[in-house]
Amino acid sequence: MVKDHKEELLQRCEHPRDSSHKPIISTNLLLVDGLSDLQQKEHDLTQVGATRGRRRDHVRELGLNRLMETLTRGSLPPRVSLTIGVGGIGKTTRVQCFIRQWIQGAICPDVSFVLPFTFSQLNVLEKLSVERLVKMVFPHLSDPNLILSSSCRTLLIFDGLDEFRCTLNFSHAAPCDDIKKEVPIEDLVTNIIRGNLLPGVALWVTSRPRVASLIPGGLVDRVTEVPGFSPKDVHVFLNHHIPEMDFAHKIWAHLQSHKNLMVFCYTPSFCCIVADTMKYLLQSGEEEQLPKTCTELYAHFCGMKAESGEPRGREPVKETLYGSNRKLLGNLGRLAFNGVLKYNYTFSEQDLRACGIDLVLSPNSLAAGLLIRDETFLCTTYHFTHLTLQEFLAAMFYCMSSKRAIFDLFSESTMSWPKIGFLNHFKSAIQRSQQAADGHLDVFARFLSGLLCPLTVKPLAGLLGKVDGSQRAWAASFIHSLLDGSHVVVSHRAVNLVYCLQEMQHTDLLRTVEDDLRLGSLTGKLTQAHCVVLGYLLQVSPECSEQTNLKASLNYATVKCLLPQLLYCNHLRLESNHFKDDVMELLGSLLSAKDCHIQKISLADNDVSSKGVRALSRALMVNRTLTSLNLRNNKIGAKGTKVLAEALKMNQVLLSVNLQNNAIEEEGAWALAEVLECNCKLASLNIRKNGIGANGAKRIADALKANRTLTKFILCSNQLGDKGTISMAEALTVNHTLLSLQLQSNSISNKGMTALTKALRLNQGLISLNLRENSIGIEGAKSMARALHENNTLQDLDLTANLLHDEGVRAIASAVKVNQGLASLHLQWNFIKCSASKALSHALLNNTTLQLLDLQENAIGNEGVICLAEALKTNTSLRTLCLQSVSVGSSGAIAMAEALMTNQSLQSLDLRGNSVGMKGAKALANTLKSNRSLKSLNLQENLLGMDGAIFIATALKGNHQVTYINLQGNGLGESGAKVIADAIRADAPACVVDI
Repeated sequence: MVKDHKEELLQRCEHPRDSSHKPIISTNLLLVDGLSDLQQKEHDLTQVGATRGRRRDHVRELGLNRLMETLTRGSLPPRVSLTIGVGGIGKTTRVQCFIRQWIQGAICPDVSFVLPFTFSQLNVLEKLSVERLVKMVFPHLSDPNLILSSSCRTLLIFDGLDEFRCTLNFSHAAPCDDIKKEVPIEDLVTNIIRGNLLPGVALWVTSRPRVASLIPGGLVDRVTEVPGFSPKDVHVFLNHHIPEMDFAHKIWAHLQSHKNLMVFCYTPSFCCIVADTMKYLLQSGEEEQLPKTCTELYAHFCGMKAESGEPRGREPVKETLYGSNRKLLGNLGRLAFNGVLKYNYTFSEQDLRACGIDLVLSPNSLAAGLLIRDETFLCTTYHFTHLTLQEFLAAMFYCMSSKRAIFDLFSESTMSWPKIGFLNHFKSAIQRSQQAADGHLDVFARFLSGLLCPLTVKPLAGLLGKVDGSQRAWAASFIHSLLDGSHVVVSHRAVNLVYCLQEMQHTDLLRTVEDDLRLGSLTGKLTQAHCVVLGYLLQVSPECSEQTNLKASLNYATVKCLLPQLLYCNHLRLESNHFKDDVMELLGSLLSAKDCHIQKISLADNDVSSKGVRALSRALMVNRTLTSLNLRNNKIGAKGTKVLAEALKMNQVLLSVNLQNNAIEEEGAWALAEVLECNCKLASLNIRKNGIGANGAKRIADALKANRTLTKFILCSNQLGDKGTISMAEALTVNHTLLSLQLQSNSISNKGMTALTKALRLNQGLISLNLRENSIGIEGAKSMARALHENNTLQDLDLTANLLHDEGVRAIASAVKVNQGLASLHLQWNFIKCSASKALSHALLNNTTLQLLDLQENAIGNEGVICLAEALKTNTSLRTLCLQSVSVGSSGAIAMAEALMTNQSLQSLDLRGNSVGMKGAKALANTLKSNRSLKSLNLQENLLGMDGAIFIATALKGNHQVTYINLQGNGLGESGAKVIADAIRADAPACVVDI
């Protein structure tokens, strides 16, 4: 019986109920916690638009082979599995893949029988038993009772809950546990899901998200989601789907410049429609006609399908629809409109007959291009190629009918208040869409608005008639009046009004707000209409794709207004908005929401106190998306830090916290130390300029001895002194996880330095150490040198602005000569002269790892630079050399130029603030003609004069490697600077010039 069943299923899979081509990149599903609020309440495209089609964070992929398996030890296999996904994303495709793989024995070998049903099949049934249902759909099964018993493992698949016309009522459905008892079909399904019927049988239900929310969460053991296309997947699909690579490239470029279309390519079937339609236009030589809106897309799509359905022997006329097709489109529109009103997305043969549609769909007919025929054992049903196509045809029907209708087309009966004229009907449709809480008329309203654009309806000429420009202007004015209404919050209904304007291609307000967003000039301009447009831009604008910069733009009222749309931002920048604690309450509710997608939030430079941090901390206890929190330059103090610390002990998602300049002091440091002892996620902590003192540093150091996750720690400007530094050094002897430690401006002397260097001999983890602006002298430098003889882990050492002098730097140079780890060495402002420079030059002759050497603001003079130049003739590792204000003149510059004739590794040379002069410039110019490694040259304030600048500019004519040149402050004058800049840009267009 099992073999016969598999053969029967295989035969049915060869003729699937949904013959539309839904491309998939992977058959994997996403394991999710349940349905988000957005999924439960909103239209499919609203969900895709609001989230930009991004996947939820912290989800894991699940292959079809593990769909019915346990995922953890000791757990049971799921009895009820629910798979959700927007329309056209490939739920049925995955069901078919699962069945094929099960038949082949590749997955779920312990499952004896798989019984797939579709809800479109169940729509034709009224009252029956489970036993009779199985016999009707699978008549080849000789003993259904055996299959439905617990003697073998059976899986029931119910595909397409959103197509079920009956309502599942889990509160009032009569209980039934008898497989022979006949009950209404909706009660039958309800009892199977509840487990009253077939408690030992596994169940897999697929559905669009909003309808899936009808099933109580407590009855579902596992929820999975079908992932859509990422932009990368869209690109891969286009290259595979369209053999003409030139066409695929043009379509991809067009989608990238029209994000409103790219976002909806998240749905594979919509992506397929986009690809086929644009390919058709390109093949027809109509590249300039590539659609910019969804309405344009479907107008061309219907035109394409109508052309393929023209009678043989007739030359297709692209500007006018042939008569029979015109009538058919009208009938299909009536079917679509009635379906949209009643939430019907599958249709029976009787539905088609009622609308005058021929049931015989010839392969090349218009109807066959727009409708898909699903033949099952019980019945034949039809649905449109995609949900959005049904909504487009519904809008087209409404647009045609409203021009002659005298009653409200939305009324079930013909009795309603008279509505005469298209504009009255348009107003009625927009108002109804705004009143629909679930947004099921949103896309219909977009298409209806789009059909008022003359460019859009060109492919459908003869069907919609000539578009009256005054109607478009009136409709746009009406929508603008709704935008200016009293929006307490920018709801998805309000944002849909902007989508309507976009489809209408009436985008003046959109461009204005987008320009202000890009330029950061939204301050004081956010009226209610601007807030709604901004809510739209948060979904589709390229300016908001990676980060949303609302710096110095918002206040309490605008944050409250935009709250529902800010949920779906990825990186939210809210710096310098003068936010006080009341705004933190709003942002706390934002971060606490189940739908929150925010991964990074910056609240730097505001007025947040300990009270405001309390609201944020409550949110952090439940938030599962935020990885970076920046509270730099606020007023949270020690009290606020203690509150935040309690949240961080529980939060296991945050990776980076910035508390710079918040006066947390010693008490706050103790609270953070407790976090470091138990938090297993935090990788970066910035507490610069907080006055924690030596005792606070000691407490944190003790915590670091046990911490194994923190990799970056910024402790600058905290009055550590030698005592606090010695504590940190003790931590470094046992902590090998910390990679970067910044101790700038902490009054560290030789004593603290000696302790640190002893730790470096034992430490095998630290890569970067910042000791700028301390009081480290010659003895401290010698201690560092001894450490560098043994430590080859440290890569970046910054000793800027200390008291090393020549003797200390000579000691460090001796270590650099043998050290094989250091890549970056900063020695700026250290009273270095020629002898130290000579020592470093000798070290460079042997060193093969140092890539950056910074000697700025040290009087090494021409002699020191000449020594460095000599070393560069041999050294091949150095990439950046900083010699700003080192008292070098033309002779040093000439020596450096000669070295660069040989050296082909140095990429950046900074000679700012010296006296290179015309002779030095001439030598460097000759070098640029042959050197092909140097990319950046800074000659700012070097007394070059006009002649020297001309030498440099002329040399760049044949050198296209240099990407940056600075000639500022060289006495060129305004006109001379323009001449030089124009010459460089003409000869080296890729080079950035500061002059």
